Amino acid sequence: MPNVTDSNITDITNLTATIQDYLSLIYVLERDNEQVIGSHLATIIGVTPPTITNTLKRMTRDGLITMNAEGTHLTELGWDAARIVMRRHMLMEWMMFNTLPWSKLHAEAHQLEHAISSMTETALIEQLNNPQTCPHGNPLPGCEQVVSSWIPLIRVPVGTSFVVRRIHELAEENYPLLAFLEKNRIVPGTRASTVEVLPFNHTLTVESDGNLVTLGDAVARYIHVELTAD
Repeated sequence: MPNVTDSNITDITNLTATIQDYLSLIYVLERDNEQVIGSHLATIIGVTPPTITNTLKRMTRDGLITMNAEGTHLTELGWDAARIVMRRHMLMEWMMFNTLPWSKLHAEAHQLEHAISSMTETALIEQLNNPQTCPHGNPLPGCEQVVSSWIPLIRVPVGTSFVVRRIHELAEENYPLLAFLEKNRIVPGTRASTVEVLPFNHTLTVESDGNLVTLGDAVARYIHVELTAD
């Protein structure tokens, strides 16, 4: 079993791509103080609950997570490995930022993140001037404070102006949604305002440069914005 007290690992080549994917997902849930529930993982990843259970047991055996009455949690070793996976994924997104459509960065980076080395990771950080967020606005590990003041769009009152800053990682898993947001310019850096909120059908409408876009609450909760004075 790996030494779970080692908090300075740099080599994750012994972890399969599947285990790395689980680590990054559990990392996001734990970072956001959400429970790690098998059925929820199964829905997001798109596999059966028994598959989730077997993989989590393997991760427990390898010292990456703990599973007990208090829930499922990353160990210190798991946190360190997950941070590496997340950072490499986000660096891959930036590497392709000027080459691919914004909506396709996540899926493509997912294919490449497992292949890069610690040397390449370090070189990319330097080349990209040590980015603190990914192209979707999510924080690189260790940079969570950068996004702490941004709020979910679902909490923005009618008539309030804002700048889109972040599309949450869980929304990144939905390519049709990313393509819709990109087409309608609901991407980081866009200035907009809330013009209508309809609680009875769980939608809100925002306006940006004369373009009206209606979003469901289920989507709006994953769009984080920074309020502006105007």
